[in-house]
Amino acid sequence: MMGLTGVIVAATSFDMTAIRSICVYCGSASGMDPTFASDATALGRAMADAGIRLIYGGGNIGLMGTVARAVLEAGGEVTGVIPTFLKDREILLEEAQETIVVPDMHSRKQIMYERADAFIALPGGIGTLEELVEQLTWSQLGRHTKPILLLNTQNFWQPLLDLFAHMSQSGFIRPGLEVRYLVADNARDAITQIEAAVSTTTPREDAAIVTQF
Repeated sequence: MMGLTGVIVAATSFDMTAIRSICVYCGSASGMDPTFASDATALGRAMADAGIRLIYGGGNIGLMGTVARAVLEAGGEVTGVIPTFLKDREILLEEAQETIVVPDMHSRKQIMYERADAFIALPGGIGTLEELVEQLTWSQLGRHTKPILLLNTQNFWQPLLDLFAHMSQSGFIRPGLEVRYLVADNARDAITQIEAAVSTTTPREDAAIVTQF
C-alpha cells in the first residue's frame, strides 16, 4: 500500500465468515481521469467473478453506473437503492435485478448498510465522502465490524488518509477509538483483502492489513 501514513497493524475480526454482498460508494460523475472508470469496471467484474452482489445507489451515471453495468455484464447481481427524488437526476438503472425506491437519503443509507457485508469507496464527491465517513464513524464507535476499504485509484484518497493522520497527531483520534479501514490500489486486491478480512471470526495476524490512526 503506497503512500500511507500511520501505524500498520495486523487484522481485526469481523462477525461473518463469507462475503455475499458489498456496498460500493462512488461518484455520480466519472471524474477527470479515465482510470477512475477503468478501476470501477474492474471492480464490478471482480465482484461478479467472486459471486458477490453489488449494493449501490441505483443510478446509471458516473462511476455508479460504470460499476453496476460491469457487474451485470459479467453475470453478477445488483441491488440499487435510490430515493424517489433522485430517480430522474441519477437515471435509475432499469437492468438491476433488484431496485429499492426509498423516500429519503437516510433510508437509502440505512438499507445499503443493512444489505452489505462490507463497504468499498471508489473516488467520488461530497456524497461519497459522507457515506464513507459515516461507516468509519460507526465502526470507530463499535456499532459494526464490517470491513471498509478505500480503492485508492491514482492516490485519490491520499489527502483523506493524510487528514486522518493529522487528526491523530493533533489528539482528535484517541487511543481506543482508532479509525480502521483497508486500502487497495486495484480491484483484485480490494476483493482479496476484504475476503481475507472475513475469513475468520477471531483475530489472526495474516487475516488482513488494517490501517490504524
